[in-house]
Formats: sequence, structure tokens, C-alpha cells
Amino acid sequence: MLFNSYDFLLFLPCVWLLYQLTARKPALQNVLLVLASYVFYAWWDVRFLGLIIGMTCVGYAGGMAIDACRGHRRRAKAVLTACTVLCLGILGLFKYYGFFAENANTLLGLFGLKSSLPVWQIILPVGISFYTFQTLSYVADVYRRQLPACRDAVAYAAFVGFFPQLVAGPIEKASNLLPQMLAPRHATYGDWVNGLRQMLWGFAKKMLLADRCAPIVQAVYGNPQSDGTDLLMATVLFAMQIYGDFSGYSDIAVGTARLFGIRLTRNFNVPYFAHDIAEFWRRWHISLMQWFKEYVYIPLGGSRCSRTRQALNTFIVFTLSGLWHGAAWTFVVWGLFHACCFLPLIGKRDKPHAATPPSDAGRRLPSWHEVWQMGSTFVLVCTGWVFFRSESLGTAFDRLQRMVTDVQPHTPYGGFSTLYPVLFVLSVEWVMRHRQHGLDFKGTGCLRYRAVRWAVYYALIFAVCYGGGQQADFIYFQF
Repeated sequence: MLFNSYDFLLFLPCVWLLYQLTARKPALQNVLLVLASYVFYAWWDVRFLGLIIGMTCVGYAGGMAIDACRGHRRRAKAVLTACTVLCLGILGLFKYYGFFAENANTLLGLFGLKSSLPVWQIILPVGISFYTFQTLSYVADVYRRQLPACRDAVAYAAFVGFFPQLVAGPIEKASNLLPQMLAPRHATYGDWVNGLRQMLWGFAKKMLLADRCAPIVQAVYGNPQSDGTDLLMATVLFAMQIYGDFSGYSDIAVGTARLFGIRLTRNFNVPYFAHDIAEFWRRWHISLMQWFKEYVYIPLGGSRCSRTRQALNTFIVFTLSGLWHGAAWTFVVWGLFHACCFLPLIGKRDKPHAATPPSDAGRRLPSWHEVWQMGSTFVLVCTGWVFFRSESLGTAFDRLQRMVTDVQPHTPYGGFSTLYPVLFVLSVEWVMRHRQHGLDFKGTGCLRYRAVRWAVYYALIFAVCYGGGQQADFIYFQF
């Protein structure tokens, strides 16, 4: 079920009304959330509903087994290992088997060995990477005694399958979301208002920005004869498409959860205003990078080791991040590219930048030095997006070459008017950069008047309904 569909616009109010009717019965609310989440997930393909139920059972049983092994660390570690292998095995079968089988056949063929591993075309269950990582975080936290094992099976199922963030995140740590499922919840009027505002801003980024950029990107990247001028424009538009698409989804997810009195992690924090690649990754897909930092980077030694080991740990994290996004060499190289950009910043990445403290909240424009930093970082990020968007490495390198050697003096495909939504979103987010989202009004200035605020809401709703691009799936559903 797509957020930007009539199905969801009917589904959400029905679930919310039933939720309010059970306000004094948290256990019944959890049952409702589980059932609603399973309906939401089955809307794509009911055949994979058993997969998420099975993953939920693995995590729940694993947490209980680890808790039963208190005082027997080896047994607890064995249970943790078994859960990890099983969860990653399921993820690997659906997402990576074809990739590794194809490359194994090719590699063995280079050595003159015959290999005929079957390359199956397996349908990828939507959101499997997200709820697998969420399950792994739970059993790991129970093993590390950062969280007690959950004995309420329904609350645990609600944690794994909570429908707003089920298929595209944010990836919630058990220590944040699970306690909310176990405790009574009460959403205030302020929660409802702020949640609806954030949802509206998410819809605006998805439908006014991402969906309007998508057909131009598809046309240019789908044409092997596109020159460098068109490719440069299409690459910038793809950067905005994937941002508007994914951060828009996250805003809708966080806002929807707020309607139910549940607080989800912020997943994006104006990443294209970052001053370097390290800051970009503190602002882009925050929940994923926090997951890799806590469950991969730190266990490998993190920053408490030599520079060489830190560099190796960085490459491991970014390689895994690339593979997480997809089973293709383009994603691996995309991760390695970001790792290379990250290396010069090792040891410096925790230093705050001049524009990030709250003291700059009153400034209308960045300094020229900050413009250079943000611009150069954006160029690096866009270079990486070429690999992310391309069908093969050869195609990616060819496109990058044409962007440098085949720039023609003509108006890019789609015209410069395609940049209007980009400028609108970036302008709003620059002004609101110290707030949680683009419509997180303080109620100061002219916005303290209700009529002005409602005029803004109605204008955005009208623009979303009548000025959005063609409806498209969210990009990150494929991951």
C-alpha cells in the first residue's frame, strides 16, 4: 500500500479511529496495530506475510532464549549467532543469492572451472532489509543486556511490523520503539497537529519534487545518446528525486506514527546542506548509519584503534552499506566511493561546523566559505549517485566521462523550469534547518496567525493534488 494512494487515505483514518476507541486498553491497541500492519504489508503480496511473521517469531524466541541463558555467556552467544545467521540467511537468499551465484559462475569460469549454479530470479519481499535489521538490533541489544527480553509477543510483533516504518524505515532500535509498544500511549492535540504537518511536508517532497523529477531522469538516463549537458541536469534532478522520495517517505512515516502517540527516529536532517561527506552521512538515512556504527563499526574497533584499522573499518561499513542497498557492483562501488571521500576526514569528523550550532539560526544566508563547502560536497554526492542510478559500472563511467567531455551549449532536457520545485524545497528547508521538518512552525511573525498557517496548508494541499508528477513507487521499496 502506497502512502500516496487513495487506499492509504482510507486505511489510515479507519485505523486511527479504531485506535482512539481503544485508548484505555494498550494491549488491544497493540493487537490493532499488528493486524493493521499485516494488512498494510499484505497489500503488496500476501504470499510474503508469512515471512515477516516468521522473522518476528525468530526474534522473539531468540530474545527469550538469550534471556534464559543469563550466566552462560557462551550459550547466549550461540543463540545470538544462530539468530543472526538465520535472519541474514533469509535476507541473503531473497536479495543476494542471484548476485553471488552469477559472480561465482563467472569467477570459476575465468579459472577454467565449470560451474552451473542456478541463477534464480527471486522476487524481493518489500522492506525485508528494514525489518531484518530491526530484528537483529533487538537480539543484539538483549545479548548485550541493554534491553530486557520482551515477554509480550503482541507488543514485540507491533515493534517489528509497525506499519508506518515497516517497508522503508526509519530502522528503529528496539530500545527506542519497543518500550513505547509496552507502555500506555496517549497522543495529544499537539501531536496530531504536528504529525499532520510533517505528513503534508512529506507528501509535498514526494509528489512535488520526486515525482516531477522522476520522468526527466528516466528519459535522460534511459537514452544512451544523452549528452553531458542533459546528464548533468538529470544527475542533479536524481539527487533531488531520491532525497524527496526517501526523506518524504520518512516524514510521512514519522508524522503518521505521531498520530498514534509514537515517536520515531528522525531519518533525514537537511543532508544537502552538509559541509563534507562525514556530515552528509550524519544527516542522510541516519537510522541506517547509526545501525552500522553501533553493530558493525564499533564492534570492529571503531575509532579506538590505529588510523589504518579505522580506514579498514570505514571501508567495511561503506561496502556493507552499498550491498545493503542492492545486489549489484554499482552499489558496491557507490559505497567504496563514499569510503574514499570519507578517509581524509578520519579523526576530524566529530568537529562541529560553523553552520551547525543553533547560533546561526538567525542568519538568512550562508557565508561564501560555507557555500563552497556545501557545493563541493554536493558535487561529490552527485558523482556517487551516478553509480547508484546506473545499470552497470561501464555505463556509469561512460556517463561521468560525457559529463566532462560532451557538454553542449543548449537548454537541458526538461528545461530549467524543472528546477523550480528543487529551489522551493531547498529554500524552505534552509529557513527551517533547525526545526524537525519544513512545516514545523514556531508560530512567530505572520505565522502566528491561524489564517496564514491554514493558507499555507491549503496551498500545499492544492499543489500536491494538482501539481504533482505522475504517481510512482517509493525508490527505497526495492531495498
